[in-house]
Amino acid sequence: MLFTSPTNGTLFKRKALTHKLYKTGNLSTNLSEKVEVVKNEVWKTVDESSFEGLCMIDVMQRLNIDYHFQDEIETFLERQYTNYRSVGSGYGNHIHEIALRFRLFRQHGYFEPAEVFEKLTNKEREIRPELSENIKGMVDIYEASQLAVAGEDILAEAEIFSGKVLKEKVDSIDSHGDQFVKRTLEHPFHKSLPLFTARKFLGDFHDKNLWLSSFREIAKMDFSLLQFSYHREIGQITKWWTELGLANELVYARNQPLKWYIWSLACFSDRSFSEERIELTKPISLIYIIDDIFDVYGTLDELTLFTEAVCRWDITAVEQLPDYMKTCFSVLYNLTNEISSKVYQKHGWNPIHSLQNAWKSLCKAFLVEAKWFGCVKLASAREYLKNWTVSSGVQIMLVHTFFLLGEGLTEENVEIIDGNPDIISSPATILRLWDDLGNAQDENQKGNDGSYVNCLMMEKPEYTREVARERVMSKISDAWKNLNQECLFHRHFHPTFTKASLNLARMVPLMYSYDDKQSLPGLEDQFNSLLYDTFL
Repeated sequence: MLFTSPTNGTLFKRKALTHKLYKTGNLSTNLSEKVEVVKNEVWKTVDESSFEGLCMIDVMQRLNIDYHFQDEIETFLERQYTNYRSVGSGYGNHIHEIALRFRLFRQHGYFEPAEVFEKLTNKEREIRPELSENIKGMVDIYEASQLAVAGEDILAEAEIFSGKVLKEKVDSIDSHGDQFVKRTLEHPFHKSLPLFTARKFLGDFHDKNLWLSSFREIAKMDFSLLQFSYHREIGQITKWWTELGLANELVYARNQPLKWYIWSLACFSDRSFSEERIELTKPISLIYIIDDIFDVYGTLDELTLFTEAVCRWDITAVEQLPDYMKTCFSVLYNLTNEISSKVYQKHGWNPIHSLQNAWKSLCKAFLVEAKWFGCVKLASAREYLKNWTVSSGVQIMLVHTFFLLGEGLTEENVEIIDGNPDIISSPATILRLWDDLGNAQDENQKGNDGSYVNCLMMEKPEYTREVARERVMSKISDAWKNLNQECLFHRHFHPTFTKASLNLARMVPLMYSYDDKQSLPGLEDQFNSLLYDTFL
C-alpha cells in the first residue's frame, strides 16, 4: 500500500525529477513577473461591474492560483457587492450570472440571499422546467446550491432539480462535457480541493478568452514549484519520523507519514506555508499513534493511566506508564512544548494551554470509547456522535493550524477556539460520519464497534441499514450547512483559517473512500499525480 512506509517503492520511484526542479529559483522569479504582468495588463482592464471579472475569478480558483491575486479579487468582489446591493435585484438576470455571483459572494463572506434564485422559479416556487435545457446553467445552479445554510428551501429545491437534470442528461452530452458534469456531480467545486482538481479543469474548459493562456502559464509554473516544495517537505518529514523511532517501538501502529502529510496539505494549501505543513504533520502523526495505542495496545487500566498522565501534563508521570507508552508520552510532551515555543517566537503568543487542553480532550474521548467498546452496551447515537467528533482528531489539527497561522491571535478568538466551535466541530462531524459510512458497509459489524449506523438501527428498529445510511448522509449535509453558516456569518477568524477548516472537510471523502481491500486507490492516484504529473 502507498501509505504504509516512508520509503514505499510505489510512491518513491525516484523518477528523474531533477531536470524539472533544479531551476526553481528562476521559475519562482518568472512566476512573480508573470503574476505582475497579469495584474497590470489584464486585470486592470476588467470593468468592476462586468460578468467577465467573475468568470476570471472562477477560473483562478479552479486552477488553484487565486491566492496570487487575493487583494485584487477581494477589491473586485467588494465593489461588485456594493454595486449589486445598491441597484437591487434587477442587477443581472442570466442564469449563469445569478448562480456564479451568488457562489463567489458567499465563498468570500458576502451574504447573498437565496431569494435571488426566485428569478428562476415559477408561481409554484419551483425551478422553471424549460431551464433544464441549459446544461451549463444547471451546472452553475448545482455548484451554487452547495453553499446553502439551514432553512434555505429554494436552494434545496435548486440542488435537487439541477442534480436530477444533470444525472438524466449526462449520457447525451459530448465526451468533454459529460466528464465535466460527472465530476461536478461527484465533486462539486465548493466541496473539492483545487489542489487535486486543477489539472483536469483546463481539459473541460473550452471558452476562448485572451486571459486564459496567461492563467495557464501561471498555473503550470505554480504547480512545478509546489511539486518541488512537496518533495522537499516529504524528505524532511520522513527524516523526522524515522529518527523519532516510534514506528520501531509500536510495530502494530500505523506507519503512514505520507498520509498524515496530506492532511497538512489540505490545511495549508498555499505554497508559502511550507514550514507550517511540516510542523502540522507532527501532531497529526501522534493522533494516529495514540489512537492505535487505545485501539490495539492498551488495557483499560493502562489507558486510564495514560489519560491521567496527559491530563496532569507532568513529565514525571511517565514513570507510572508501561514502557510502550513512555516514549509516546515523552514525544507528545516535548513536541507540544516545541511547537508552543515556535509559535511564541514567531507570533508572540504562547499556545501551550490551548494545545494541552486539546490533547486532554482527545485522550478523554478515546478513553470513553475504550470503555464503550469494552462492554456490550451501545451508546446512544447522540452520545456517540458528540464524543466521536472530539476523538476524530480534527480539533487537534485545527487548533494547531490556528496557532501556526498566527492570524487573529486575540484573547476572544483563543477562547472561541478552546470551546470547539462549529468551524471545528462541523468538519469533525463530516469526517466521522464519512468514516462510519465506509466501515458500516460490513453487514457483520459487531454492535459495540462504535458505528453510528448501528446506533441508529438500535434506537430505531424500523430503520433498515439503507435508511440509516441515508440518515447519515443527511447529517453530513447538515454539517456542511453549519460549516457554510459559520464561514458566512461568524467571521471571527482570518480567511486563511476558514479556508483550512473548509479544506479539511473537503479532504474527507478522499481519505475515507476505501475499497474492498481497505486501500485508498483514489487518494493514491491523486497523490501520485500531484507529485509526478506535469500540468497540462
